[in-house]
Amino acid sequence: MNNMNRRNFNQMRNRQLNSNQMFNNQNRKMQNKGDMDLAYPIIKVEKPNITYARMILDNIGSCASEMTAIALYAYNHVIFRDYEDVSAAFKRISIVEMHHFNIFSELALQLGENPRLWTQRYSQKVFWSPSCIKYSKQLVEALSNAINEEKTAIKKYESQIEQIKDVNVVENLERIIIDEKEHLETFTRLHEKYSAN
Repeated sequence: MNNMNRRNFNQMRNRQLNSNQMFNNQNRKMQNKGDMDLAYPIIKVEKPNITYARMILDNIGSCASEMTAIALYAYNHVIFRDYEDVSAAFKRISIVEMHHFNIFSELALQLGENPRLWTQRYSQKVFWSPSCIKYSKQLVEALSNAINEEKTAIKKYESQIEQIKDVNVVENLERIIIDEKEHLETFTRLHEKYSAN
């Protein structure tokens, strides 16, 4: 990174760290932001760690990411508006996924990465693409896709917990997994309901 880019990145990170303090204060006030009545941990890493940053960055901008879940669930909310319970579930869960996206963005920045919609593949960045989304206008198939999204996220975050030694990052991953498991239960229940019809 050249000096100009490094200086710009450091300025961006410093602004973000200052806004983090405001976000953490808001986070304390909005303890029920997720699906469960559990507070989210404070977003503050022990120290920068580029390996951890790239793992967390993958939760933002890979095909198996919060961005993919947000886009898919927002689409499904609109497409399945004739099924009020399904549409409402997709809307509610997409909002929670946006909160997860923000948490991971904050963590990636504090850990030392630029939290753009990209992930690290070998020695280069690969941008997120809408081609990651598995669109379907078939209700049962769309619910199956959502179930698979949640299962993949849970497995991925559990794997990251085993590798990351930063306590706060792990606590955030553990809290997010609680939401993802609730989402999985919701989609499974809806899948069973509409598969029976």
